[in-house]
Amino acid sequence: MKVLKFGGSSVGSSDGAENIKKIIKGQNVPLVVVVSALKTVTNNLIKVTELASEGNEDYKTVLNTIIETHHCHINKIIEDISRRDELKNRLGNLFDELAGILRGVFLLRDVTQKTADAIVSYGERCSSLIMQNFIEGSELFDSRNFIFTEGKGVSVAVDFRSTNKSILDLFQNLRGVAIVPGFIASDVHTGVTTTLGRGGSDYTAAIIAAALDAEVLEIWTDVDGFMTADPRIIPSAYTIEHLTYSEATELCNFGAKVIYPPTIFPVFAKKIPLYVRNTFKPDFKGSVINNDVDDECPNGIKGLTSIEETSIVTVSGMSMVGVIGINRRIFSILADNGISIFMVAQTSSETGTTLCMTPQDALKAKEVLSTELSKEIETGALNPIEIIDGLSTIAVVGETMKHKSGIAGRLFSVLGRNGVNVVTSAQGAQEMNISLVVERHQLCKALSVIHDSFFLSEYKVVNLFVCGIGTVGGSLLKQLREQHDFLMVRRRLRLNIVGVANSRRSYFNVDGIDTENVLSLLEEKGLELNTEEISRRFIDMDLYNSVFVDCTANPEVAALYENLLDNNISVVAANKIAASSPYSNYIKLKQTALDKGVKYLYETNVGAGLPIIKTISDLCDSGDEVVRIEAVLSGTLNYIFNKLSAENSFSETIKMAMNAGLSEPDPRQDLSGKDVVRKLVILAREAGYNLDLEDVELTPFMDRPYFEGSKEHFFEIVTNLDAKFEQQRRQLEEEGKKLRFVASWEEGKAEVSLLAVDRNHPFYHLEDSNNMVLLTTKRYKQYPMVIQGYGAGADVTAAGVFADIIRVANI
Repeated sequence: MKVLKFGGSSVGSSDGAENIKKIIKGQNVPLVVVVSALKTVTNNLIKVTELASEGNEDYKTVLNTIIETHHCHINKIIEDISRRDELKNRLGNLFDELAGILRGVFLLRDVTQKTADAIVSYGERCSSLIMQNFIEGSELFDSRNFIFTEGKGVSVAVDFRSTNKSILDLFQNLRGVAIVPGFIASDVHTGVTTTLGRGGSDYTAAIIAAALDAEVLEIWTDVDGFMTADPRIIPSAYTIEHLTYSEATELCNFGAKVIYPPTIFPVFAKKIPLYVRNTFKPDFKGSVINNDVDDECPNGIKGLTSIEETSIVTVSGMSMVGVIGINRRIFSILADNGISIFMVAQTSSETGTTLCMTPQDALKAKEVLSTELSKEIETGALNPIEIIDGLSTIAVVGETMKHKSGIAGRLFSVLGRNGVNVVTSAQGAQEMNISLVVERHQLCKALSVIHDSFFLSEYKVVNLFVCGIGTVGGSLLKQLREQHDFLMVRRRLRLNIVGVANSRRSYFNVDGIDTENVLSLLEEKGLELNTEEISRRFIDMDLYNSVFVDCTANPEVAALYENLLDNNISVVAANKIAASSPYSNYIKLKQTALDKGVKYLYETNVGAGLPIIKTISDLCDSGDEVVRIEAVLSGTLNYIFNKLSAENSFSETIKMAMNAGLSEPDPRQDLSGKDVVRKLVILAREAGYNLDLEDVELTPFMDRPYFEGSKEHFFEIVTNLDAKFEQQRRQLEEEGKKLRFVASWEEGKAEVSLLAVDRNHPFYHLEDSNNMVLLTTKRYKQYPMVIQGYGAGADVTAAGVFADIIRVANI
């Protein structure tokens, strides 16, 4: 025997009804089919009760809506007109009863719990009658005749002894299909109609399944089963194929509204598998709940759920320390007033107990606790009862978390790194549920971070804002686009570009930007924002795993880094200005990133895509010490001096570098040597030394007048240097030497100048726009470590920025 339950959205839809018929027809065993009220009917029954009790004539309009809803549904699913009319007549009798009860409520301006239960029961009574007429050969059984309750204070509880006996007597010899209204029952002593609470149809089905030792209980609803998270918040959430009874209970108790929480215990006690499936996708397997533990669950986490509206009530004071019975008083008074607590946290010092509940219950709790503990509060032994509102609760659930070390540590770490503050938390000794309370405005972000970080998502999402889409930025966008599928498939990583900016406009889209059309998007939809407004907009998006990518050389953009880092946004910079700014600012940026658990990466500040900065950092972190740096750090200048020949004058090689895309738009930025000074400062700092720009001795190879005036004027006068450099070139060629613009640091002395190097020096054979760095350390003393490769060009620089983004994604 099987027990099937169909929800109101399934029962109340013509497509759903047809699928119900197919599902039932496909079974080859006796079936008990539990049905809920039609969708919207239950709410309207509650509404009509409220209106009538208030003496509001509008209750009649709502009652007519209820009647019309049923008639419309009958017209859709029952084809035979005579059967339709007969069914409407039978329903008419029920509606006449309902109208009479409501008339009495209207006249008395009062409604008791018994009357309210009687009114709301008509939803299931009507829907079950319709379904029995729709399913040929089925028989209707009124659940009030075999599910019995008894009063328990303000609520009722099932009397399982009499209920189980009645169910067995009624259904043990069942051969066909029994249709049963869910949700409703009757008092075991008086026979008065009672209800099992909202969502009680699931409970009805579970009670029947357990009493009959059914082979399976199937809950058919309008969702695909239990999800790893709420898909309205996390679009990448997916169906959990298997859960244990305990995991399902934890998820239900903390907000997963897939099934009514009490449903699980009856089938758990009898070890009956419970399936949750979608009536509108009958071929989808949904979720199965049983006693089998899934040892293959990665990270031990099955799913996340949340309670959006949470308040915490705190009882605190020095008098609580070591006092036996204080918590008994707290919990007793709350229970006596019907206040439900779903999470408790207490400090080991016993100076405070924090209780999590709904905001409505929190107000009542403060009132009753303040009265109960008034003497202690008046004497100062206890602090006034404190309420904190505007919170949400998250439950991280998984039965095998107890077998995985470090889950809680990683959980708090990833939340902290993304700027999510945990107000309070709790974890039972079973280690099945880690519950966290966060500020409500951070709920979506917190869920996204956890879901993404613990592989509950198909891929990890990193949200990027790219500032500067010129040569380097444009190349980066192209590379991101080309690698998109590879990273999704091989690395389970999605780099989501949520914002772009050029020198004039900015464009934001949290769902992602089509980078092929980025220029037209900026022109058509972009906003004219200054740099601070760009930063504010990106911060206000409050996205998890956020990275600000700076592909500019703009000092105003570099000035944004500290605020971005302080808001838990990682920074990847091709821009050298911040890393070479005053040493105090450099240290502050590094420390802020460290404190916030985010990254400030700038590998491309020196050597484009070459792994120079990371190598120095790794050497120092492993205990080595850099004692000398000697480097060719300008790909542009190396290209110029490599191309210098009898055929190519100095002025011509400058134009060649520009045409090759190796120089800045104004080549004097490269020719001044100041860029190399910045790079040397950055390398020395990475090696652990306090060095500022003014500490570097720069020897320019061009006089000041060449750096004054317009770029056009420069090209008119730079030809004056052609003869000088040609003469110098010929002389060095005879001596077997070449010109190299060299940066060096040793024993606190930093120099940048144009030098002649002979064939024995590694720099002599440095071709094209290559860079080379020689690192002499305590370990690499006789033979320095050599790092060499292309040190200029949009593609290699963009590739270096891309690599830094991947490093951020891997934290």
